[in-house]
Amino acid sequence: MDSNELAQQLLASYRAVGGINHLDGNNLPSRNAIAGITSDLLRLLFPGFFDDAVVHTATIAEATAELLDDVAARLCREIARSLQYSPPGGQGGPRGKDAKVAARDLTWKFLACLPEVRDLLATDVEAAFNGDPAALSKDEVMVAYPFVEAVAAQRLAHQLYGRGIAFIPRMMTEWAHARSGMDLHPGATIGTHFFVDHCTGTVVGETSIIGNHVKMYQGVGLVARSLAAGQQLRGKKRHPTIEDNVTIYAGATIVGGDTVVGAGSTIGANAFLMQSVPAHSLVVADDVKVKVIAKDSKENPSQPGALSWDI
Repeated sequence: MDSNELAQQLLASYRAVGGINHLDGNNLPSRNAIAGITSDLLRLLFPGFFDDAVVHTATIAEATAELLDDVAARLCREIARSLQYSPPGGQGGPRGKDAKVAARDLTWKFLACLPEVRDLLATDVEAAFNGDPAALSKDEVMVAYPFVEAVAAQRLAHQLYGRGIAFIPRMMTEWAHARSGMDLHPGATIGTHFFVDHCTGTVVGETSIIGNHVKMYQGVGLVARSLAAGQQLRGKKRHPTIEDNVTIYAGATIVGGDTVVGAGSTIGANAFLMQSVPAHSLVVADDVKVKVIAKDSKENPSQPGALSWDI
């Protein structure tokens, strides 16, 4: 088989199966472009922390304006592509010049939210520093903690999600997901002083609501009870609500749109919670039994002789 023959087989597959990006039409937003835009937005949010060059007082105003203009032009193109998307059976959005005008307006309204997003992120960095005795400084949190990238991308994406822009918010959070291991849906509503220690494997679903001063650990899931109904669940509250000052330990799973964890509660490691709990509750997994056997115990066939304890 030569390359021409293989190409014809691929073309036949394209015709039969689909999965090609809008042939002869408007392309969807570019994954590479959105990754670059998200990275540059982090540079705007954390000047100097995502750059190799030193930030100088004399040039920061000009450099910031230049970067804003560059990001705006690139993001405007991608938002225009998003607006022109026509879902199966849908009418699609504005076309041509109308799409560019609408995209420009949305782009600058989004960028105008950057100071607000910075204020929120400052509370997250504070929560991370105060909540982690291993943190040397807030500078270390910003430069070294993958949580910062993940939550920053989510807070940015949430602004676009709230404006009804397709594709781009999820592309931004999935970029951060790949880098940090933490999956924060752009639709989730997250309050101030949010911190996920270690962050790997944490999942926060689209309709989750998280209050202020919430701390979570790795492997926590805020998930839907069931997705068997598929698209019929679109737009419905499927994920839990976590009120203020809640701590959720590693591996805990909280399920369902009607589930509310009351303020000041603690959810223990590996707990599986499918019902609401009142404020100031302690939820523990009581069916987990750990056996500790001394190395020289009779229960250890390789080392006969001592005691064992059940915990």
